Amino acid sequence: MPVDIDDLNARELDSLVKAASKRKTVLKKRKTPATVRRKVDALLKAEGYTLEELYGASVQAPARKAAKKSTAGRKLGKVPPKYRNPANKDETWTGRGRQPRWLAEQVARGKKPEDFLIKK
Repeated sequence: MPVDIDDLNARELDSLVKAASKRKTVLKKRKTPATVRRKVDALLKAEGYTLEELYGASVQAPARKAAKKSTAGRKLGKVPPKYRNPANKDETWTGRGRQPRWLAEQVARGKKPEDFLIKK
């Protein structure tokens, strides 16, 4: 819930600052979720239980964030063009990414992308 501080008077601002300060103190005292998760996992393992055994099959362990796969620094294979502009033979498209303007214009006029396939 966003608060528009421009519309608050001095007393309301003081109240907001106090509430924010209290919340900040509470958050600082808390341990990180990863730390708590490790402790819970260790306790469950030590006692020989699983999370599902204790809380039922509907409860699942929280999903861990998967590492993002980056394509930076990695070369992707070159793909031959699949579509060609009949008005300008130099304009081609592989079929990946956004449609080029020339093809988008033709599709807007009622043509199909299949009409521009390069015949092999």
